[in-house]
Amino acid sequence: MTWADSVPNLLIGLREGLEAGLVVTILLAAVRKLAAAREEQGGESAVSTSPIWLGVLGAITLAGAFAAILTFSVSVLTSAGQEAVGGLLSVLAVFLVTGMIFWMRRTAATLSAHLRGEVARAAAIGAGALTLTAFLSVGREGLETTLFLWTAAKASGQTVGPLVGAAIGIAAAVVLCWLLYRRAVHLNVGVFFNRTAIALIVIAAGVLAYGLGDLQDAGWLPGHTWIAFDLTAHIDPGSWWASIITGITELSPKMTVLQVTAWLVYLVVVIPAFLSAGRATKPSQAAAPATPAPATPASATPAPATPGTAGAAPAAPKEPVGPRELPRWERIVGGRPWLVAGALVAVPAVAAGVTIATLPAAATTAASTVTVSRTNCAPEWSSAKAGTQTITVTNNSGLAGEVNLDNAAGAVVGELETIGPGTSASLTATLGNGTYTFRCLMGSHAATLSQPVTVSAGTETVGTGPVAVKPVTVNDLTPPNKLYQGYAAAQLTDLAKAVTALNADLKHNNVAQAKKDWLTAQLDWERVGASYDSFGDLGLAVDGLPDGLADGVNDKGFTGLHRLEYGLWHGQPAKELLPVAATLQQNVAAVQKNLTSDDLTGDPTQLPLRAHEIIEDALRDHLSAVDDQGAGAAYAMTYADTQVDKVALNDLATLLNERAPGLVATANSQLATLDQALLATKANGQWQSLTAVSLDQRQHVNAAIGALLETLSSVPTLLEVPPSH
Repeated sequence: MTWADSVPNLLIGLREGLEAGLVVTILLAAVRKLAAAREEQGGESAVSTSPIWLGVLGAITLAGAFAAILTFSVSVLTSAGQEAVGGLLSVLAVFLVTGMIFWMRRTAATLSAHLRGEVARAAAIGAGALTLTAFLSVGREGLETTLFLWTAAKASGQTVGPLVGAAIGIAAAVVLCWLLYRRAVHLNVGVFFNRTAIALIVIAAGVLAYGLGDLQDAGWLPGHTWIAFDLTAHIDPGSWWASIITGITELSPKMTVLQVTAWLVYLVVVIPAFLSAGRATKPSQAAAPATPAPATPASATPAPATPGTAGAAPAAPKEPVGPRELPRWERIVGGRPWLVAGALVAVPAVAAGVTIATLPAAATTAASTVTVSRTNCAPEWSSAKAGTQTITVTNNSGLAGEVNLDNAAGAVVGELETIGPGTSASLTATLGNGTYTFRCLMGSHAATLSQPVTVSAGTETVGTGPVAVKPVTVNDLTPPNKLYQGYAAAQLTDLAKAVTALNADLKHNNVAQAKKDWLTAQLDWERVGASYDSFGDLGLAVDGLPDGLADGVNDKGFTGLHRLEYGLWHGQPAKELLPVAATLQQNVAAVQKNLTSDDLTGDPTQLPLRAHEIIEDALRDHLSAVDDQGAGAAYAMTYADTQVDKVALNDLATLLNERAPGLVATANSQLATLDQALLATKANGQWQSLTAVSLDQRQHVNAAIGALLETLSSVPTLLEVPPSH
């Protein structure tokens, strides 16, 4: 358990518990005041608080039943179904909590008067109505709290930490409410809720982002391959500071563009709206001293209930309340508090039990649980059945790491690439005849293995699941990488020639020819396959953008091909661009010299990533016009990217075909489709800009590149080199 995961749930438990506790406190105080008023008017007996506690018990039962249904109903779904339901519930929880925050902002000042009026009316009807009033008042808070805690726990990836935090928060809220009731402490409720609301909004934004990520993983929303950032290679999720940030904000080191956009939009919209709502309510709060008047119904309404007292008679005509005017259901429940309480407790419990009992069993999925420590890997792994297995892995090692389920040949049939300390995650694998072993690689410790388990499938159907993937080694990837380096070296030679020609054009002040030679040089660079800054600082010097530079396009740090593009298409004199071109020549020569170094393309494990990222780079930078400095060469550069991607795939084809037969053929077919769509954007043999082509042409390109990215997204996983420790 990580304490950082407990913090947001502690706040949720404290705030929601205090809100529900204040409702109970106000109800009890109203009953006590009502009882005192009756005694002053000659009433025969005081009003009991027992009906309120019976209503609270029913509300707690309702929340517990709701939690049970959530847990058990989701557990029988497939992984995709769990992600879809979890995502929908996360989004729903965010909407409910957001509405609750604004509701409390508006009504905190008048909540007491409103509830006292409800108590007075319920007491006039009977104790059963008082039980129902308490149930309805507290039940709404209980359902909201249950849903939000459930989604927050799912977002954190574990159960113990969030539940402990929520329990501490609720316990603190109970103690605080008791002290408030006893008048031992004083609390400005409005200030408390307003100040904690901002923190709750931040938590809700993280839950919203997580929920949308679940919907993307389930295939309900697009864009799960459009990654905004991926810091998993640079951030240890087990570090104390990463645990704090992730635990409190519910953000993760890897997020899609949709998740980041939703997180930012939610905060930008909700926080100002919340602050604005607070300013709007201040004028009405100025009249707050006059609001004790709503408490008077607590003393006025009991008068009709004591018809035998003469002193109460003059007040009765103003508020005629009698049994003859009550609806039938109120007359039925009014005098039966125990019957009402029994129904409120029994009905949710029975409904939950029936719902859970009638849930379909996952016939083809056998679930089990294993744990990981620093010295043991899945010691519970002792038996398994054929078919699709969903295995819950709990990481008790205190370290982040990777957990794989391998077959006898060492091929991976199930994998958790990263599991944080103190968290649980589901590993899904389809098992047939054979022997299977868990392999755990936690932190920098040596790999540990579970005992092998043999599965005998017989003649039964074992389903169709992920194909076992034989791990690759650096030695496997070295020959393809050497082929790629040879290809890249040839492209760099062409690039150097094009840059030399560009220099000559500028020296002769031939801007028109310089533009043509610039495009040739830019396409040569694209065909090198320099995706995602894989050439480090040298790559940025050759092809960097002005983004993030202090002076933008005028910054001295803005160099290379795009700096020349900006100058050529913005009318800068050729003599001003000559120094830029000379520097570019030097940087291209440096890239050629260092092509095989470890920090450039010498790392064979980067080639599978490049096969996917080349096209992802084209979508991110070219087709969104991010890197356009005036030439409008998005389609031309994307076409060059498809050419180098074909080379990378061909170099990796043998390894890929062993692990995913048909993938290379599918990708090549989709590359051909994309090429056709790109070539269709030409007019009179000339490449057109993004804005010069028709909507139909743009849509064909976007559809083709989207389909290709879906196929290529599995390449890095299939050819991932597992940790060697």
